[in-house]
Amino acid sequence: MEAIARENDLYNASLAGFEQARLDGEPAWLSELRRDAFARFTALGFPTTKEEAWRYTSVAPIAKRPFRPAAKESARLSRRPLPVPLPGGEGARFVFVNGRPAPELSRGSFGAGVVVTLREALRDRPEAVEAHLGRIAGFEKSAFTALNTAFLEDGAFILLPKDTVVEEPVHLVFLSAAGSEPVVSHTRVLVVAEANSQAKIIETYVGDSAYFTNAVTEIVCGDGAVVEHYKVQREGPLAFHVQTIQAAQERGSRFDSHNLCLGAALARTDINVLFQAEGGECSLNGLFVTAGAQHVDNHTLIDHARPHCTSRELYKGILDGKSRGVFHGKIVVRPDAQKTDAIQTNKNLLLSREALVNSTPALEILADDVKCRHGSTIGQLDASALFYLRARGLGEAEARAMLTYGFAADLTSRIRVPWIREEAEAFLGRSLARPSEAS
Repeated sequence: MEAIARENDLYNASLAGFEQARLDGEPAWLSELRRDAFARFTALGFPTTKEEAWRYTSVAPIAKRPFRPAAKESARLSRRPLPVPLPGGEGARFVFVNGRPAPELSRGSFGAGVVVTLREALRDRPEAVEAHLGRIAGFEKSAFTALNTAFLEDGAFILLPKDTVVEEPVHLVFLSAAGSEPVVSHTRVLVVAEANSQAKIIETYVGDSAYFTNAVTEIVCGDGAVVEHYKVQREGPLAFHVQTIQAAQERGSRFDSHNLCLGAALARTDINVLFQAEGGECSLNGLFVTAGAQHVDNHTLIDHARPHCTSRELYKGILDGKSRGVFHGKIVVRPDAQKTDAIQTNKNLLLSREALVNSTPALEILADDVKCRHGSTIGQLDASALFYLRARGLGEAEARAMLTYGFAADLTSRIRVPWIREEAEAFLGRSLARPSEAS
């Protein structure tokens, strides 16, 4: 074990630390789930660019560093300056620091029992957690999901009781704080929306140091449930971020996803949706904005396993500097999923000569009575539109910023939480005010 602990990478740091990850008094089923997940992680190893799903994204910068869970006392920041301001204005929020609850930074309430920690849920509602935790987001094919499951320590459990409408957005803030060594947070969120319930769920990821966030979110949409999920990723410029979001939809449910990727040196988000019953609807909206040497990868999968379901997907990328973007979106229509209606669109805007994006939309249709289409575009600012604005007195920088802002506007206008929309627009404004390495 001493020889393993001396190896200076994430894999061997994980091997050395697995035995310490076990929770005090955890149930037997969770211990078994951890062991199975860790065995799968060791069998898979970290993905390489030889694998199709990771063809354009190398995780070597993550794998080669010995990230370890932060010390428990690092979650106590009430007497220290925060590394970054907490988002969300004056609204209620539930804060985690380095993956652990920070009640001194949290405030407000979303209703009795709507949000609890996973530790509390394991104690008070073990049957509800056991029925779903690790069952929605499988780890058989994902090393990062397996690693998260093996090391999960705490997280958020959101239960939306039957026929409940939560008016105020449920805001979860995940803050990473610097430590004496590189830290990793294996963040876990489990959302169970029972029949005919409705809520907006927000996950915000922030921080300002070299760290690794490895997150998994599982969402269960019961019959007729409506879940609007927002992910706002604005990690620090030295951070690494990987997340899997897995949603399972029952009859007549609706799931809306808004994915804003605005930070981190390297970020990868996998969003997977499974229609488990008829009549479901989902929409996936995504915006990624990169500059410098950032690398942002978005993979989506919508699995139409049942008939009479509808999906809409729109992702846009704005890339500057020497940054890299990846979009891979796949829609699968199973043989029995007749009357499927699915549209997927990806559009990308390159602001510099050295920016690059790889876009691979895909359809796999195994039924014959469907309406499906997809498309992808990659381009630069329209020269005619740029000339038109400059001819009317705008400077080149102003004209470029206006056209770029307009490119993203149809996505930001879909955001129904005011402070998120304002923050996204302000981020775009700051980004576009910087000099661009224009072609």
